Amino acid sequence: MPQIKLSYFDFHGGRGEPVRLALHLGGIAFEDNRLSYPAFGDFRKTTPFGQAPTLEVDGVMVTQSDAMLRYAGRLGGLYPNDPFQALLCDEVSYVVEEAGVKLGPTFRLTGEAQKEARLALVNGSMPVYLAWLQKQLLAHGGEYFADNRLTVADLKVFVDVRGLNSGRLDHVPTDLVEKVAPALNAHMRRVASTPAVAAYYAKFGL
Repeated sequence: MPQIKLSYFDFHGGRGEPVRLALHLGGIAFEDNRLSYPAFGDFRKTTPFGQAPTLEVDGVMVTQSDAMLRYAGRLGGLYPNDPFQALLCDEVSYVVEEAGVKLGPTFRLTGEAQKEARLALVNGSMPVYLAWLQKQLLAHGGEYFADNRLTVADLKVFVDVRGLNSGRLDHVPTDLVEKVAPALNAHMRRVASTPAVAAYYAKFGL
């Protein structure tokens, strides 16, 4: 088994969290390097693009969170072997990633500028991608997004929905998901109740 080190911010969300979950659920040993924001200032100088997360595999640093997630899923049996099911899995992951790319710039804004930018997403692209995810979930049985089982696509959506519901995103209503795509909240609860996921968060008192 390769030596793996995942470096990401010390909170339970964002792009690094699905990778952490996939490694944990897959029983893959790894170093969970949790960065404080002050420490990130120095760490980013060691990365190709000044970003986190990064994954080091036997000393080789890799960027791009969806690539890391797919790798972790393959190691731990959470990524489909069937090419079409893998395609469905990737499609869901990329839709969530694209939504994150749109939200990302709003973190650099404050006050009315941030409010205006986030409300534009709440009233624009957010309901569109949430409704699409719900449609995909229901089209594939209503429990999981691909392969009739838990995959990395489910972890990606799970972390995203938890974030939207958390109240940590100013100007994003905590009932947005429930109003637009309630099946995604049911999916979030299903994933959260998976014994390995519940055990993971219990370690942090969550």
